[in-house]
Amino acid sequence: MNTRRRRTLEAAGGVGLYAALAALGLVPAGASAAPPFNAAAFQTRSIADTLKALGANATSDSKDIAIVANEVAENGALVPVTVRSRLPGTEMIALLVEKNPNALAGAYFLLDGMEPEIAMRIKMNQSSDVYAVVKADGRFYTTRREIKVTLGGCGG
Repeated sequence: MNTRRRRTLEAAGGVGLYAALAALGLVPAGASAAPPFNAAAFQTRSIADTLKALGANATSDSKDIAIVANEVAENGALVPVTVRSRLPGTEMIALLVEKNPNALAGAYFLLDGMEPEIAMRIKMNQSSDVYAVVKADGRFYTTRREIKVTLGGCGG
């Protein structure tokens, strides 16, 4: 059996199916277009500067945002964190680490119909407050949680 031919046919079939769904309007038009990369936000050092770079002139604390992570991370080089938003109209979720050399760990822009939840693994230099920032219906909301690190991950 020629597995290379089979993989090629499967890939071609997948591309054809995607093209057919796009032609029917069943795939969002912007699915392949990435939002503009905000390099300035990833170079900020403080939470306030990062919020400003993300476009958040003002934020409100919200109980509708949950940060799911262990209270104590055994190794700061690999800290799994999940952020869930129950705010209607969630457009963006970002994760910031207060005491890291660069505060912004990740920012995710959500397409319509996506579940407002992100999961990522971050590096943490030391024990710190972790902030979740959610943009929903044009407004910014935050929540924070302290994560204690027993072994540093960012160096320095």
